[in-house]
Amino acid sequence: MLAVAPMKRALVVEDDPDIVELIDHYLKAEGFEVEALGDGRQALERLRGGGHDVVILDLQLPGLDGLSLCAELRRDKRTRSLPVIMLTARGDEADRVVGLEVGADDYVVKPFSPKELVARVRALMRRLERREDEEAPIVLGPLEIDGARHTVRWEGQAVHLTAKEFALLVALVEARGRVLSRQAPLAQVWGYSYAEGTRTVDVHVRRLREKLPGIAGRLTTVKSLGYRMSREGDE
Repeated sequence: MLAVAPMKRALVVEDDPDIVELIDHYLKAEGFEVEALGDGRQALERLRGGGHDVVILDLQLPGLDGLSLCAELRRDKRTRSLPVIMLTARGDEADRVVGLEVGADDYVVKPFSPKELVARVRALMRRLERREDEEAPIVLGPLEIDGARHTVRWEGQAVHLTAKEFALLVALVEARGRVLSRQAPLAQVWGYSYAEGTRTVDVHVRRLREKLPGIAGRLTTVKSLGYRMSREGDE
């Protein structure tokens, strides 16, 4: 008999029942198993128990707001790599940037197209599904990237990255020696492309520099173009 792949499990953390029903309908149509909670603290405890593949997280929640919940997930080794897509009714860029800085992998502004949300979830999951056929680990001096295990080490010490941070680092390293435009990671890592989204790339690059300060001298900003990771031995 053919093995049946387990269903991906999504936790929707949202206190508006109409939005929950909408997301539930579209994700189930894509083959996801969906669980929903409307309280931030309850969601945190549930996620710490494991078993979920992606979180869709509202910004404004009772108990614990979405920003605080996301920050808690990134501080906990059990959940720090769990993919998070944030929902917000706020269209201000500052709110979106804060969401990315506390660890969200992507965001969708309400009112949103459920098809767009599903497309972003699928793009995020695709980056996590390449495992067994991965190449050998990439080693650049003290930096080691193991795609099969989804791990990063600097001088032998584990560095914990979110799913998007990991995918962006791989894209930068694979393009080392060349300028990687801001639009390229949007398509390659996030699975979509629009001008405003380049801010998302900038935030994630800043987080990589903070978590991997040793690469700061090798990861340079090329004004008006994008980013360049130098090759081993480059000045």
